[in-house]
Amino acid sequence: MSEVHYIEMLRSSFTLIILIFCSIISVTFTLERLFYFRRIRLDPASFLARVKQLIDAGNFKDAAALCDRMRGPIPVVVKTAIVNHQKPKAALEELLGAIRLEERLKMERFLVVLGTLGNTAPFIGLFGTVVGIIKAFRDLALSGTGGPAVVAKGIAEALVATAAGLVVAIPAVIIYNYFMRKVKTISTMMEAISLKILVYLQG
Repeated sequence: MSEVHYIEMLRSSFTLIILIFCSIISVTFTLERLFYFRRIRLDPASFLARVKQLIDAGNFKDAAALCDRMRGPIPVVVKTAIVNHQKPKAALEELLGAIRLEERLKMERFLVVLGTLGNTAPFIGLFGTVVGIIKAFRDLALSGTGGPAVVAKGIAEALVATAAGLVVAIPAVIIYNYFMRKVKTISTMMEAISLKILVYLQG
């Protein structure tokens, strides 16, 4: 029984090369986002308690300095509220809303790439399979001999493209959903903390 030669197939299939490139992009952006969310990790309750103590003491400068020492969208939102605490409440609410949108965009950076790869990689693999099957039948027609064995080998090689597409797409979709869940959670925290910090500043 003839074997499927993956190295030779890789050289002759441009769709597999595209899928390998897609997998490299997926891994790169996944690692970048993992490091990003790890850097901005924060205990909101503890952070907000420290900020509240400084605000209650009227020490707005130290409260803003505390925010500067922290990373992530939540300290940015809190610092914006502290620095602009003398503005009218309505204006401050609008300002905080705009800051939250900006910080959400930062958190969603590159996630569209993972989502796109998850949606398109299967179709790229399917395209490679269709092209491979067409090639297998063409080879059979040109050779005139070999029967089903020739077609079976060509189809087996062609189906590898579909498998490769799924291998790229499935992790990309899972990782995309994981990061979007984190974005949603942090965004909800930002909204809740915005309301709390407004109350603290009014007190």
